[in-house]
Amino acid sequence: MEKKEKITNKRSALLNATLTLVNNHGFHNAPMSKIANLAGVAPATIYLYFENKQDLVNKLYLEVKEDFSTAAFEGYSENLSVKDGFEIIWFNIANYKLNQIKESNFLAQCDNSPMIEEAIRIEGLKHLQPLLDLWSRGKKEGVIKPLSDYVLYAFTVYPLSFLQGMQERGIYTLDEAGKVESFTATWNAIKTEK
Repeated sequence: MEKKEKITNKRSALLNATLTLVNNHGFHNAPMSKIANLAGVAPATIYLYFENKQDLVNKLYLEVKEDFSTAAFEGYSENLSVKDGFEIIWFNIANYKLNQIKESNFLAQCDNSPMIEEAIRIEGLKHLQPLLDLWSRGKKEGVIKPLSDYVLYAFTVYPLSFLQGMQERGIYTLDEAGKVESFTATWNAIKTEK
């Protein structure tokens, strides 16, 4: 048991070191030697857990995406109305982005760069399936505008990354009132007029 825990700790240390280095210096300025050094392991140890740097980053992306998705769908049920379900998911995402800053920054970098292989990116999207299903139901019910899921994501989730960045720089604070105001603007952008 102790050996398995030690292995898990080294793997976790490597993933955390990669997260830190990629966030602070970018993918290309996070060589394996620096990752190993920050993780406190010998460089050769990386290859016991990962095939190469791309494999390491891909696996980190999938783990962070899974954690993000778990947080996003906490308390969500398919039995809720489209608006109520979307509101729960949106506030969960907002809270994740504001409280899991390292992970959120990493996902944003991955979303805006070619550092993640397309097959891995598609696998990561599977974690968001409940949101995509909710949007599909909303479109069928005529509650949500018949827009591409990419457009819906751009108008609903991407603004949170911008607001998170403004908060990190001390320009704007997304407090509870700001979250409510932001959600209302988000919902108004995608709901149909009735």
